Amino acid sequence: MSLFRSTSDPSFRERRDESTPPITLHEAILASSSSIRDSLPEQHRAHFETLRQEIIDFAKAHEIPKDALAKPDALREAASKLSTPDLKQLADLLERFEYLLVHHEPKKEEFPEHLQETERLYHLTEQYTSQVTLLEQVGILKEGAIIGIDGNTYPIPTLEQIAKRLYERKEELSTKHDQGFTKLLLVPFGMSLDSLFPIFEQFLLTYKQTHPKYKQNTVPFSALAQYTGSDAEITPYLVYNPRSFHQTKHQGQTKRQILREQQGNPDFFPGWTVHLFQPSDPTDTNSKGFVSLRRKGEGRMYGDIVRRFDIETGKTSEECLQIFEANGQNPDTSYHQESGLTPEDWIMTFMTHLIETGETLDYSDGKNMKTLLVRAFFRWSAHVPSVYWSHVHQDISFNTCGPRFYDDNTGIRSSVVV
Repeated sequence: MSLFRSTSDPSFRERRDESTPPITLHEAILASSSSIRDSLPEQHRAHFETLRQEIIDFAKAHEIPKDALAKPDALREAASKLSTPDLKQLADLLERFEYLLVHHEPKKEEFPEHLQETERLYHLTEQYTSQVTLLEQVGILKEGAIIGIDGNTYPIPTLEQIAKRLYERKEELSTKHDQGFTKLLLVPFGMSLDSLFPIFEQFLLTYKQTHPKYKQNTVPFSALAQYTGSDAEITPYLVYNPRSFHQTKHQGQTKRQILREQQGNPDFFPGWTVHLFQPSDPTDTNSKGFVSLRRKGEGRMYGDIVRRFDIETGKTSEECLQIFEANGQNPDTSYHQESGLTPEDWIMTFMTHLIETGETLDYSDGKNMKTLLVRAFFRWSAHVPSVYWSHVHQDISFNTCGPRFYDDNTGIRSSVVV
């Protein structure tokens, strides 16, 4: 499309009742989006919000007045000051937005040629759309963003941003892809746990209502009092990315410290964590859900470039953390680039797994498997967050355990943070 084509063209206009003035493409970017979004097929509504927000974010980043997006003449003037690559990017965003409004589906082959391989390797569009849809449905994502614990608004990373990151890291990620780390997960890290826990509980209650055969207690979720306010600024008990489980030498950071560090840093998606996990069958990139925790003696080997054996249950938190610390900097080791999970990560993993498979995460063969969340640490109690689904009580319990706690049915999940 021409960036400056007159938006009086009927092809731009949203079809509404005749008593309502038609809305143009440029006006749709800033208009209250609910009626326009709801006119699209449900599976494409998240894509609408994402594209709309990406256009608004582009304007903000390039100092284009927001109201200019609804005025072709003003946009023409502002765009005349852009570099050729930036002008091309803006035109591409508007063309994709127009296509979605007119055809009620995303434009095919929307990635530039150099990103097509990334799309093929990870089935990125399908995975991204599924994740955004879930985030919207449970009430985490609103108008393409979350509100962080610091009060700031954090837009969800766009599909193209994630595709570019995967493309830029394609060489270093090739070994992890070969080992089966192909499943995308988007985590709203910037939200407080006090906000996320009620959303998770409501998700469980709603799922039970729509799936009566699913076994679940009427009170499906609990967390120790230690979790309440644990990531708050006043009394942040919880730190993230610890290098050890020592009360004063952990080298971790509070959530707010991390969010401040992410601002303006191109190495991060501010407020969000983007993961690659192994799906239920690491040899099949289309398989749903997440790979099961492996009990001692049941681990499997994956990968041809660097062989990787599953991290089996029956290890302490200290032993698990040491695996990541020892492998972190050496690309020739099995667990290079991997890290454990946070409570926020596990919640999104559980919800995605349940929606995709109809099965409970970390429960099989009549036994519970407790997951150690070693990418977080309660520094005052010197305990590590843990979580499990109880087949006896049919509920989820967020608990803690000491760094040297041992149990045959306790293990960890790992992912690659993109």
